[in-house]
Amino acid sequence: MDHAAGGSQHARPKKSSLYLQVLAAVAAGALVGWLKPEWGVALKPLGEVFVKLIKMLIAPIVFTTVSLGIAHMRDMKKVGRVGVKALVYFEVMTTIALLIGLGVVHLVKPGVGIHADASKLDPTALEKVTGGAKPKGIVEHFTDVVPDSFVGAFAHGEILQVLLLAVLVGFALARMGDKSERLVGLLDLGAQTMFGIVAMVMRVAPIGAFGAMAFTVGKYGLGTLGSLAKLMAAFYATSLIFVFVVLGGVCALLGISIFKLLRYLREELVVVLGTSSSESVLPRMMDKLEHLGCGRSVVRLVIPTGYSFNLDGTSIYLTMAAVFVGQALDVPLTFRDEVLLLIVLLLTSKGAAAVTGGGFVTLAATLSSTGAIPTSGLTLLVGIDRFMSEARALTNMVGNAVATLVVAKWEGELDVVRARAVLAQKAVAAPSPAERAESAPSAERKDAERGG
Repeated sequence: MDHAAGGSQHARPKKSSLYLQVLAAVAAGALVGWLKPEWGVALKPLGEVFVKLIKMLIAPIVFTTVSLGIAHMRDMKKVGRVGVKALVYFEVMTTIALLIGLGVVHLVKPGVGIHADASKLDPTALEKVTGGAKPKGIVEHFTDVVPDSFVGAFAHGEILQVLLLAVLVGFALARMGDKSERLVGLLDLGAQTMFGIVAMVMRVAPIGAFGAMAFTVGKYGLGTLGSLAKLMAAFYATSLIFVFVVLGGVCALLGISIFKLLRYLREELVVVLGTSSSESVLPRMMDKLEHLGCGRSVVRLVIPTGYSFNLDGTSIYLTMAAVFVGQALDVPLTFRDEVLLLIVLLLTSKGAAAVTGGGFVTLAATLSSTGAIPTSGLTLLVGIDRFMSEARALTNMVGNAVATLVVAKWEGELDVVRARAVLAQKAVAAPSPAERAESAPSAERKDAERGG
């Protein structure tokens, strides 16, 4: 007991230190971008390099964790059961997010009165943001889930493709039984290595957050927010309502406080705020949710899958942005148009956060499919999209944390008593990725024993 208490005392200052460092870096970056815009723009590489360092690890982490999660379950019925429960929850929450976004944008009407002319908008500005990526049709969207080669999925960083490969490998290993032990051990070693690298990379998180925030404010300037402030305010307010009312209500049903959960994840929230990328904390999210009391096998399936299928913040943004463009261009939308828009968004929103300019590419694909709103109208959003990306990423992150808790509870693998103790700061602080890597083998053996 004394040893645990001592561990907690040592762990908390470290956690608080990184939290305060990143928070200070975000504030400093915003200040530099405001006072010296040219310096802020020049600092762009700092944020880009940090996000790239994390993103280069996402594919192998998703592959190893999902494969190991399935392999250790052994019970294929359980794998299917957890997967189905996760997908059902994802679709329900995504639909709610889309409907809330649609309701608020009709209530506030942020685009009414702009009277933009689609023929006079410059499409090249949109191409710069999307990096030249072209919108895909519904059929192409599904066929692209299958990679051209095993290595190709990793080379291009396509998370949906990596997920497919991970599921197939996990099932194959589970069916092999004891014969797969050596390969499972190698995958486990690979996962530990990836988490160890993440631990090193996170030490430079304050530098990355500083550069990213300085660039955002320096490049676009706070003045650009004026004309579209109504849309931004509506989007941020909607995201807060979704987190505290919808997700907060779900947490309440689990007997968990959303406020305490957010406090527990405050370090990850600040990193996401600074980098505008929820992917930057994916490995740490798995660590913390396992420590909170969620079953390891559930965490390893739900979190990586949720990063492609459970994008609550992105869903809110997509409906609000699409209808905003229609309002700004004075394009009337019928009830049929809006229903079609929702149906298409339920499909195209999957994987929207996995590519540069993904939100714009997804919106362009959706508007092209429905045909009611000119895609050139998306140019109106270029100047403020970066400022809204923080809210999207933060909402996505919290949504996936709550999703994991729900599926774990649904599956009977959530220790609610432990979760409440951890959230009340009465338990040992969550281990770092490096500490988790050191203790992983013994934990994995326990999982294997339970599965066997």
